[in-house]
Amino acid sequence: MKKNKQFILKASGLVLLAFCLQLSAKAQELRSLSGANSPNDDTNPVWIGNNTLLFTRAFHPQNLGGVSDSGDIWETRKDETGEWGKATHRPDLSTAGYDLVLGLEDVLTLLVLRKEGDQTSVHQFSKFGADWNYLRKVNFPDLNSFEGPVTGRVAEGGKVIFLAGKRQGGFGNEDIYLSEKTGIVEWSELKNLGSAINGFGQEVGPFYDPVSKKLYFSSNSYPGANGKDILISKRLGESWDSWSKPEIWQQISSRGSEASITFISKDEVVWTSTQNSDGYADLMTFSTPVPLVIPTEFSAPITVSAEPENPKPTRRPIQVNESASRTVVLPLSDSTEVSLKLPPITPIANEIPEVESPVTWLVIDGKNKEELPYTLTFIKGTEIVDYQEAQLVSELKKRSINLIKISSAGYFPKQVLVENLDFKTKTVVLLTKAEQGSTVLLEDVKFKRGTAELEGENTEASLSDLAIFLKENPQIKIRINGHTDNAGDPGLNKQLSLERAGSVRNFLIDKGVNFENLRISGWGGTRPVASNATEAGRVKNRRVELAVEQ
Repeated sequence: MKKNKQFILKASGLVLLAFCLQLSAKAQELRSLSGANSPNDDTNPVWIGNNTLLFTRAFHPQNLGGVSDSGDIWETRKDETGEWGKATHRPDLSTAGYDLVLGLEDVLTLLVLRKEGDQTSVHQFSKFGADWNYLRKVNFPDLNSFEGPVTGRVAEGGKVIFLAGKRQGGFGNEDIYLSEKTGIVEWSELKNLGSAINGFGQEVGPFYDPVSKKLYFSSNSYPGANGKDILISKRLGESWDSWSKPEIWQQISSRGSEASITFISKDEVVWTSTQNSDGYADLMTFSTPVPLVIPTEFSAPITVSAEPENPKPTRRPIQVNESASRTVVLPLSDSTEVSLKLPPITPIANEIPEVESPVTWLVIDGKNKEELPYTLTFIKGTEIVDYQEAQLVSELKKRSINLIKISSAGYFPKQVLVENLDFKTKTVVLLTKAEQGSTVLLEDVKFKRGTAELEGENTEASLSDLAIFLKENPQIKIRINGHTDNAGDPGLNKQLSLERAGSVRNFLIDKGVNFENLRISGWGGTRPVASNATEAGRVKNRRVELAVEQ
């Protein structure tokens, strides 16, 4: 628990208290959904019935966008014994962008939020057997006004959607908003839930229970916050404008950050927590069913009184109606008052200053997910530089270090751009073992448009590192495979893909790699890894890969 309580106890009761606390701790032991979790970021669990939980998994090799994909939809199922099965990928619900399940609009219709580039949208899918078939995009205004990630849930039987994200004019970083369904595919403009819910920090992962009228959400805005906890606020009346003062759900509070509650039943919940996963979220629940200790007492939010310090007994207080026009009622006497119209209040975002921390790393085998020992090499342009200080992103940029190479014995090295590092989360790097059958995408190798000419410092740095690795491991023989999309003449595409593979081989040979260890192939557009129907898919199909042959 994040708040310690002090008790004055008689000595004779200490043994009994210790025994009771031991039983309580055992009864409320938490566990991750081991079959469903991964070393990646597993977030936003949504229970859709039929023993099925959908969630978003980031940066997984099986994601449609590969290890750089910020979120695909995955599924885990609960068996008769209560165990959660191994998670499976749902490509029918996913794209190469960020995908997040909002929940069921009705028993057969699922809503999914997508963020592709700078475009955010909501889509309907229809249930057909075990599959989800795409229906259509819904008309949802204001979605592109969000800056950064968005979380949310469907509520009220598909009539309401709660969304959380950062927008101009909010109260803090991320706020919670509401939209109501106005037609078959029509939704209203987003409405901020107000200062009773949204504070100066982050409010994310909303879940609304229509039976109890309680809104569960994750927040770090309350006094004394250390990470994010689940807060609960109760809807007061029938309006979406009025909420109680939020209360912390102490039962699932930890030293990590909790978010995204979903109810499996009235007595069972799943949520996400970072307490055991080095900054990346895991799906959590209780080891054994326990009574859910949910706050039941809720009070009205604290308001600032506008009364004078020493009001006369006969003088009525000033009344403030904070509607769009803000009417202020000023009592002049017992029977006379005057109303003034003031402009609406615009919330002011109070940013929490962040203290930069050194970059932290998690390097794992991309196949078996085991953690690996590693070394880091710092690169400025194409030159390796000696750098021993703390890995602060600002300091790396100050010294013009633009790349960091991650190496582990027996694995192909990988480079990470400094501009892509984030000190707020652990940087996860998946390495591929140099063994027969392994395939490696040369992510940083670029060509001038429509030619086989290599382009850019990052391309040269990446291929130089590969050359060093191959010279240190002369027993490895590789095939360099060139690929294109399916646009244009197939014959020309095949020739271009072969020439690009040849350019990579020539560069490696110039760096001292044995010619006999390098073979090339050009496949044109015959082996796509993504749909050619979109530009994002075509970009992924234009690639060069290495395949280990021996």
